[in-house]
Amino acid sequence: MAIGEYVLLPLRGLRAAGRSASGRARDYLAALPAGARRGRGAARFEVLDTIGDDGPRLVRASAGAVDALRTEQPGLRLVPVQWYEPARARYRLSTRPDRADTVVVPVTVRSGATGAPLAGVEVIGVVDVRRELGASARTDRRGVARLRLPVGATRLARLYAYPDEGHWSLLRRDVPFAALDAVALRPIDLARPDALRHFLGRSGPDHGAGVRVAVVDTGVDLTHPDVRVAGGANTVWAEDPGDYGDNGDAHGTHVAGIVAGRGCAPSGLEGVAPGAALHSYRVFGRRGRGASSFAIAKAIDAAVDDRCDIVNLSLGGGDADPVLRAAVEDARARGTVTIVAAGNEGRGPVGFPASEASTVAVSAVGRKGTYPADATAVLEQQRPYGKDRRDYVAAFSNVGPQIDVTGPGVAIVSTVPGGYGEMSGTSMACPAVAGVAARILGADDRLRRARRGPGRSDELISRLLQAATSLGFPSELEGRGLPR
Repeated sequence: MAIGEYVLLPLRGLRAAGRSASGRARDYLAALPAGARRGRGAARFEVLDTIGDDGPRLVRASAGAVDALRTEQPGLRLVPVQWYEPARARYRLSTRPDRADTVVVPVTVRSGATGAPLAGVEVIGVVDVRRELGASARTDRRGVARLRLPVGATRLARLYAYPDEGHWSLLRRDVPFAALDAVALRPIDLARPDALRHFLGRSGPDHGAGVRVAVVDTGVDLTHPDVRVAGGANTVWAEDPGDYGDNGDAHGTHVAGIVAGRGCAPSGLEGVAPGAALHSYRVFGRRGRGASSFAIAKAIDAAVDDRCDIVNLSLGGGDADPVLRAAVEDARARGTVTIVAAGNEGRGPVGFPASEASTVAVSAVGRKGTYPADATAVLEQQRPYGKDRRDYVAAFSNVGPQIDVTGPGVAIVSTVPGGYGEMSGTSMACPAVAGVAARILGADDRLRRARRGPGRSDELISRLLQAATSLGFPSELEGRGLPR
């Protein structure tokens, strides 16, 4: 018997309140707490998690139960769970050689500053660029990554290295195997401005004060000296709701530092709105396949209940989904603006949920000279260039008519557990724009204190768009431009 996970929710909206659902639908949802079981035999289902008394239910159900529910409760929808990933841009192989026809090739990675071996570096060796054929591995404590490459190969067409912390990424071309025992990474200098600081400049410590920003992501490191988390929740089913710290991925911590880092170079980093209060909502599990539509919707709903003004969604890659659509629409109606990464499918169409009209969709811009010449970011330089010929919209960035604004998203240096690291993606552009929105709201007492509702959301979005300046790109690449 096929068992699947589904979300049971009202026909309209996220909650069965007011006129959005029949009394029968509201009563049915209210009678389904977590752990409830209904039906018999092949039509039996179990409630795993809930959003409020009259909100969606995460259920595990058989095909028979699905059919029965749709028949018995026409005032409710039952949709399959969708899955989403962080909108981080990083090279990925499409093809790997057959294991039987491979040989292990060691790659030794060290710090270019101290010569010390670097552990945990993701190393990708490409032998055929057109076929995206190669192998990947992480370095051990001795700095050695062991790649399984095709027998007979003698050189790499491309070598990528992605460190977790402290060093820039690296791209080398046409590398003979004999040179793989001396791969050195450049240390990050926090005093050197990256694209984020170039485009948005320095921030005052009070920028964003009085504003709450929700980071719906992989969690935020609660011990990092540059990041202060005011609250949050873990909405991953079957995990501790109070465990909203970093899940080991570092993505959410990086995003949080872009929004509201409170450090100061050269020993730390500040974000765009250091005065904003960060709330961490972890939707990616300690282990698993990504973030579920239910966990993300539950996080957005919790952020609105916690009176967050802005929700940052640096994620995407899943199919369009009525659960997330209802969540972002409901948030906007209740006075919370959702800012979303457009996605990283190489100038593909804007991904969901950034494609939703109720959100602010963000593409990613980069700038030559804000990273080393051998960093992986050099591959993102793509025409057309802006009014300033050093500016470009990243090759990885999704684009289209739904783009509202653009933000710096190439080779951005921000907080990670244990220090500072570089990442690229519309994931990084999104919190830069969220930080600007927090600046705008924090500087306007009238708007910040306005009654929470759709009018408040509309005015903040309007102000954000008015603050944008064109960098000289077509609107489908930059929307209204870069807000400052």
